[in-house]
Amino acid sequence: MRLLVALTCLLAGCLAQKPHPCSSPPLLSGALTVSMQSKELWVYAKYIYDALGQRTRLREMGTYDNKTFTLDVLLLYREATMYEINEYDRTCKKMPLKVDFQPLGIPKNASLLGQAVLGSSSGPGEGLLVNTWTGDLPNKAGKFMCTVTEFGCIPVSTVYHTSQLGWVETSFFDNVIGILDPSLLNPPDFCPDAEMKVAGEEEPADFLSLFLNRH
Repeated sequence: MRLLVALTCLLAGCLAQKPHPCSSPPLLSGALTVSMQSKELWVYAKYIYDALGQRTRLREMGTYDNKTFTLDVLLLYREATMYEINEYDRTCKKMPLKVDFQPLGIPKNASLLGQAVLGSSSGPGEGLLVNTWTGDLPNKAGKFMCTVTEFGCIPVSTVYHTSQLGWVETSFFDNVIGILDPSLLNPPDFCPDAEMKVAGEEEPADFLSLFLNRH
């Protein structure tokens, strides 16, 4: 009986602690969806995320303006370079990447919106405790709302709004800490000789503009 009371008090103490901004694990793999109502865009992607090397690989399929597309891109932020990879044809396009790396997690200046349980809190294992935060995008470009797990700071969803794009929502699932095959974060052997495209108005500046300007 004393043990039960002690465990109950410990749990209550944990839940009573105020959440703090956090950093997601530096190495993550999983899947995500991106949707944007104003542009009729929907994307499903498998992702590999390396915050230590500032690299991301996205292999995706989706629809834009009622047209389907597939895409395989490697984003190397330190090199300011993006590779569009075609494994079947063994071809590669090399393009400038014009944005800074943004690590997953909650910025220190974010404000806590609330804490909730996804699913059910009626029994053990029936729910997931998450925290939702809100704040400004870098350079006051817009607003964001981000939900992460209370334990581990694993991303669950992110919604942000800018005057140019409107509302953009990203949902994460099947997340796994670690990277099974780190070689996927390096350009394939047929990529290093690819010539960098000359930057222009139609060239991608980030993940979204990659297909908004090209499909």
